[in-house]
Amino acid sequence: MSDSWINETLYPDWGQRFRVKRELARVRSDFQDIVVFESESHGGVLVLDGAIQITERDEFVYQEMLTHVPLLAHPDARRVLIIGAGDGGVLKRVLQHDTVEKAVMVEIDGAVIELSKKHLPGIAGDAWNDPRADVIVGDGIDYVAKADDGAFDVIIVDSTDPVGVGEVLFTDAFYRDCARILSKEGLIVNQCGVPFMQADELRETSLRRAKFFPHVSAYVAAVPTYVGGFMTLGVAAKGEAPSRQTTEQIRARAEKAGILGTTRYWTPEIHTGAFNLPPYIAENLPSKNA
Repeated sequence: MSDSWINETLYPDWGQRFRVKRELARVRSDFQDIVVFESESHGGVLVLDGAIQITERDEFVYQEMLTHVPLLAHPDARRVLIIGAGDGGVLKRVLQHDTVEKAVMVEIDGAVIELSKKHLPGIAGDAWNDPRADVIVGDGIDYVAKADDGAFDVIIVDSTDPVGVGEVLFTDAFYRDCARILSKEGLIVNQCGVPFMQADELRETSLRRAKFFPHVSAYVAAVPTYVGGFMTLGVAAKGEAPSRQTTEQIRARAEKAGILGTTRYWTPEIHTGAFNLPPYIAENLPSKNA
């Protein structure tokens, strides 16, 4: 057994470490430090600037909840924009929906895509080659600013935390453009951190989105790799409030999309239940927008 370990450096005074079975890549791209390694416990692991992004063992939790919840909260999601998500896991889950006609993915760091294809191929599977997918290596901010009004039904932002390369994805200007390019019933979702440790992230992001969307809420997912309790996923909607939808509504949409019974974490019951937040998380949301 290896005696080599990688320590996560997301927080200055608390963290986790993984025993390294084999280091697969260590690269300094134009944007960030990237490490990919094979762990003893979690399979392949992707690390960006010292923060664990995804592991092969539990990626399904995060990817399913980040994808299936917004796509099924929308009454008829056909056009999806993905920003970030260079490992391809979100793209894979989006394309599992038979009802999706087009998925545009914009990832600023092409090195993340190439390293994921090479060392973590199971996360995206065949999604890279799906004819409905348009994968762009470019700036998501610039893409959103130039996209046509009402061009997308759902926007999924899978980024790092609001520091470094991901910081510009948490601004007023970004959310204003997102609201503009979303269709009438459109909605946007993005990760808002672990509120036990990053409450400011959820609170500040929610306040920004509330300036441009009538409904702002969040839901939770228990991702073992993201230490500190529940991961929150913030959602902002122009149409129906996702937090008020019924399990029966979601089940019917999932059956139509062809994903019912194919998931490992997401279910219609988990979907609607995930919006029932513990008070320590809910207190960070603008209550009037839920």
